[in-house]
Order: sequence, then C-alpha cells, then structure tokens
Amino acid sequence: MASALESRSTSDANAVLWRPDDRRRRSTQLWQFAEQVGIGLDRNAYADLHAWSVQHPGAFWRAVWEFCDGIGELGPDFVSAGSRAGAGPAAGAGATPGPGLEFFAGSSLNIAEHYLRSVTAGGPQPDDVALAFIGEDAAQLTMTHGELRAEVAACQRALAADGVGAGDRVATMLPNGPEALIVFLATASLGAVYSSVSPDFGIDGVLDRFGQISPTVMVAVDGYYYNGVRHHTADKAAEVAASLSASGGSGSLRRLVIAPYDRSARAPAGDVSGSATSWADWLALHRVASGDDLTFERLGFDQPVYILYSSGTTGKPKCIVHRAGGALLKLWCEQQLHFDVRPGDRVMYFTTTGWMMWNWLIAGLASGASLVLYDGSPFHPGPARLFDVADEWGVTLFGVSAKFIEGAMKAGLRPAQTHALDTVRTISSTGSPLAPEGFDWVYEQVKAEVHLASFSGGTDICGGFVIGDPTGPVRRGEIQAAALGLDVDVADADGAPLGAGTQGELVCRNAFVSMPLCFWDDPDDARYRSAYFERFEGVWHHGDFAEWTSAGGMIISGRSDATLNPGGVRIGTAEIYRQVDQIDEVLESVVIGQRVPAGGGAAASSDTRVVLFVKLREGLKLDDELIARIRLQIRSGASPRHVPAVIAQVPAIPRTRSGKLVELAIRDVVEGRPVANVEAIDDPAVLDHFADHPALRQLRQ
Repeated sequence: MASALESRSTSDANAVLWRPDDRRRRSTQLWQFAEQVGIGLDRNAYADLHAWSVQHPGAFWRAVWEFCDGIGELGPDFVSAGSRAGAGPAAGAGATPGPGLEFFAGSSLNIAEHYLRSVTAGGPQPDDVALAFIGEDAAQLTMTHGELRAEVAACQRALAADGVGAGDRVATMLPNGPEALIVFLATASLGAVYSSVSPDFGIDGVLDRFGQISPTVMVAVDGYYYNGVRHHTADKAAEVAASLSASGGSGSLRRLVIAPYDRSARAPAGDVSGSATSWADWLALHRVASGDDLTFERLGFDQPVYILYSSGTTGKPKCIVHRAGGALLKLWCEQQLHFDVRPGDRVMYFTTTGWMMWNWLIAGLASGASLVLYDGSPFHPGPARLFDVADEWGVTLFGVSAKFIEGAMKAGLRPAQTHALDTVRTISSTGSPLAPEGFDWVYEQVKAEVHLASFSGGTDICGGFVIGDPTGPVRRGEIQAAALGLDVDVADADGAPLGAGTQGELVCRNAFVSMPLCFWDDPDDARYRSAYFERFEGVWHHGDFAEWTSAGGMIISGRSDATLNPGGVRIGTAEIYRQVDQIDEVLESVVIGQRVPAGGGAAASSDTRVVLFVKLREGLKLDDELIARIRLQIRSGASPRHVPAVIAQVPAIPRTRSGKLVELAIRDVVEGRPVANVEAIDDPAVLDHFADHPALRQLRQ
C-alpha cells in the first residue's frame, strides 16, 4: 500500500499529494529495471537513472528490449553510421536529433508478434480475456487471446488476398472496438502500414488524410453511437472510397469493407452493395478449420508501422510516419516503466481511433495486459459512466484526458463515495495541462491511494516527453519527470537552458527511437525539418511553453504558438484556465490573444489584448457581477497581467476531434482570417459564434 494523502494547504503549489511506500516502490517494474542496469533507486535516484539513459542511449534502449523480452534481433548500433543526417557518433551518447536517422540497423522484428506473442509461462493463455468492448449501451463483447489471434489470422489472409504487402497502406474509419485492433495487427503482421480516423470525421476530413497516403484497403463501420444517438456512416464511407478509388494508378483503393457496429448483427446497417464487402463475408473466406496459421514478417527497426496525423488546424494534416521498432520500445518504456503495466492488468484509456492515445492504449497487449475499449460519450447515460466501467471490468490503469477530469469536477462527481475502484493503481491524464485543482480532485474525490501520472508529449512521437514516475512523489500541479531516454529541457529564445521557475520552450536535445521516421510525401524532409528543427538547429523544438520546478518536475502552460503576449510579457493560456475553472458558473472557456492598435490608435503599431470566451451552465447569462468575479479570481490567483481585456459569452467552445482547444482557429476567426482546415474541428459551425462577436466591437479602433 502507498501512504495516505498527505496534509497540505491548497496554496502550497508544490505540496506532495501522494507518495508510494517502500513496498510499492520496490515492487514496481521501474525499480526492477533500474536494478537490472545497475542503478538502484533506493535513494529516490530517478534522476540518476534518467541521466544514464540519456548518456548511454544504445545501452538504455537495448536494456528496455531485453527487460520486455523482445522477439527477434536488435541491431548492434543505436544510430547507424549510414544515417542520412549528421547524427554524431554511430553508437555513442548524444546523437543529434534530426530527419534521416537510422536506428539499430540490422534489426529483425515485427511489432504485431509482440502484441500477439505465443503463450509463455506466466503470460496470457488462449482462454484469457484479451479485450472487452463497451459501446455505450448498444454493444458489448469480450474476446479471448485465442479468439483475437484467430480473427487477426483471418484478416491477415484477407489483406494478403487483396494484394497487401510490406509498405502498402491499410486505412480504417472505425470506433474504438475490436475491428480496429484486428485490422492494425493483421496489417502490421504483413509489414504493411496502418492509418486510422474515427467515424465521426467528415468526408473532407477523411480525404484530407487518406487522400495523401493512397490506401490499398479501407475498413469502415456502418455507424456509431454518441450520447445515445445513432449516426449512420456507411454512405459516407462509400463516398470516401469512391474518391480514393478514382485517384487511379497502382495506389488506388482496391477494396472497401463495412463492419457492423453491433457484432450481434452479422450484416452491417445500410447499403453495402456495389464495391463494398461486409466484414463477416470478407473474413469468412479466409478462416481456417483449426489453428490460426498466423505468420509475422520480421523486418527492420525502421519499418513504417503506422501513419498518424497532426490536428490540421493550420492546413492539411501532416502525415507522420512512425517506425515499428521505435514505437514498440517507446510504448514499452512508458507502459511498463513509467506506468507500471504488468501481465494480467486491465488497461483502459478513453480515446478514439483518431487520437494517438488509441495507439498507446492497444500497446498494453505487448505488456501482457488486457484492454478495456470504451466507445461513445464518457458521460452517457450518466456522468459516472467511465467509473462504472472501471469497477465492472477491474481496470488497473484508468486513462482519461484533462478535459474529462475538468468535466467530472464541474459535474460534482465524487467517485470515492459511489464506486469501489479497488483495482485502480494508476490514473493517467493527458491531452492538455491538468490544473492543480484537478490533482486535488483526483486525490480527494476519486482515490487517495493511487498514482496520478499526468504526462505530455504528442502525436509527433506517439508518447510523452515528460511523464509519470511510479517510484516518486506526486506533487500538486506538476508532471513528475522527464521520460527515460529523452534529454528534455526548457530553453530560452536563443536555445540556452533555463533553470527552475523560468518559463521557456520545451525542447529535446538528443535523438530518441520514437522520433518520426519521416513525413509522408516529403522526400527531402523539408517539412519535417520545418516542423521541429527550424527554431533551434540540432534540437527538437516541440512548441510547448513550459518550466521546470524546484523538485525536478515540469509545468506545461500551453502551446507556444497560442501563448499570449500582452505588453510584451509571455503568458501561458493554462495559467488563465486554471483560475477560470474555479468559477462554478463556467463550464468551459477558451482564451486568445487578439491584435489591436496600440495606445493612441497608431495604425502602424499594435499590441495584444487578452480575450476570454466562456460557456456557462445552462440558463445563465454573463453579467457584470460574474465578469467582476472572474477578473478578481484571475487577478488574485495569477496576476494583473493575466486579467482579460474582454470576457464574452458563447454557447459552445470548439475543439479538435481529439478534444483539444482550437485557440489558433478562434483567433483567426476573431481577426477575420480564414481557418485553414475546418475539418479538423469537431463542430466547425461553433466557430460562427466568435466571428464579429458583439463584445469585441466596442473596443475596435
């Protein structure tokens, strides 16, 4: 057992909210790994282990491979001398990050083989549950490891029959259910490349992504549920497929498969005639009478495994290609060492297949865990739905977004009083900065004896730069530590390191295995370099505004490109959200910096004013009294510079399909510029509420 919630004042920004006791620390896989590499953690020396992992990257990543029982061969050198970019010593420490790096040349592995590894002593057995799928109240099923392997084997043969081989792309428009997992594993087993969007994407949004990568096969669902409402998607899938097929050439789509949302119905809903094939019929042609006859194509470490997409709010989404070996090692490192996922665990992360956290979630299979796949609204049929699922399925890692925690707080949930949550060891939060009050709520209203592992990274690396440490204390409002193997830093405008308490740019100074292999259709790596290496030469610039704490943790204050700059002083948006979240009447908010003429009205000069938009509880109006309270809260909780010049009410706040605020798109609308890619936004019509808002007119000059 870990220690009880430590007493603290809410004004103590660095208060320790939880600390694992010695027995729990020693039982973690991070502790065992540290002992294996000869760096004991008996003196809270995570910093020593991290320093070693950065100074000896080849030895570190090889140790992860060995600790996690890698199947196949790992090449001899961390960075190959044949890399296209200058990368420092071939196998030494501190290789410079950049495009063109080749990791562990000479490797032979297949990521799907690790997710579906043969039964070993102490590992999953064929009759053990591999996954549970819960789709609101419309569908539910479980699948054993034996059943999953058989389904993947049939899908593998179906894909091969359609001509899919190493390097070909397979695309899906599926919910967070078994079919997406099956298609991914079958695709990866062949050495092909997988890519996915969630079924709520519009036609243009799907084509903006899949149209760039020319998939050979596309698998879609006939519909999905959200808030109890059925949304039909078969016709949308057919229109997407027709457009992809019309592209012509060897890269055009050869087959569209439609799967039913509810597996109890053999046939999908809607018309799947013409060129479409039903999921059941497609697999039925390729099932075998006994055994699974599953094979794995072992290829190099840098074999492309999946293509993820940037949010696309500033243009067409970037197609980020990830390497199989890098994804495997990074996700192993995070789940087994940073989140202490073990064989027999049950891992649940609330996500859609359009967010990188889906790729993160399904990697639990490679650690011997079972998956709990939830699809639909996290608040349907009631606000405690995810906590109900956690109790019902014995979840050990309960993963959500900071937005979900904020919503649960606003809904007044107190799961500690209504749910057992006995099995939950770890609660994880990502997607946006988790406010200190969110930390308080988890420990006071959810569970006192739990590791709250907030982390931050991105689709770009399919993982975290800063992350949890199951052997160390959790401090209020802080992400615990830099991720192993990554030389994370905070830099000033010139790229020089900044000490604790000073905000700057989040960077990474070394090469690491989950750097993207490339961007699709970027042969000279120009867009790759522009995205990460244009700001600081030879240093990965991630675009987050961050600061180290005196305890060695990190606070993320928002995206650098959304950072406010009133009067020339940089302010992170998260600092304002933290204060506004404490106003009970406010359900959601978004803050932007709007360019306005400087004092005196000189057209040639301009300043930035802070504009806060709020969505209030139903039936409430933003009046002078509430505006005054919001401003007072921000002034006293942050500083006078953080106080918005304008506070305005809107009926809804737009977000990306993965739940992130679209501050830049709102700023563009407010300043009269077109939004580059509205398809990236969950409900683009919401942007209309920000155009020419009455509260902004009176201060225009």
